[in-house]
Amino acid sequence: MIYFNSGDQLLKFFEALSNPQRLKIIAVLSEGKQYVSQLARELNMSRPLLYLHLQKLEEANLVSSDMEILESGKAAKYYMLNSFNYEINEELIFKLASTLTMKKKN
Repeated sequence: MIYFNSGDQLLKFFEALSNPQRLKIIAVLSEGKQYVSQLARELNMSRPLLYLHLQKLEEANLVSSDMEILESGKAAKYYMLNSFNYEINEELIFKLASTLTMKKKN
């Protein structure tokens, strides 16, 4: 379970969810772990672009990754969705607003 300890974590969470491709990744991973190659094929996305999106999701603690040795002897990286369920309300934002440190991007 993910908990927000700071306003910066809350912002990373919202930023990660603000992209339609990342929402599609979350939807696929909600059905179970996926190897990068499978995920790229299913989403019709290049691996480099997929890795950029996965990095954002991992920074927001929405997904986790691990390596596995396949029967062929090759190492394969897979991703899984971290469980999350939040109630975002004014009380949470008030509590975390004083901890914001991120600079606004120009």
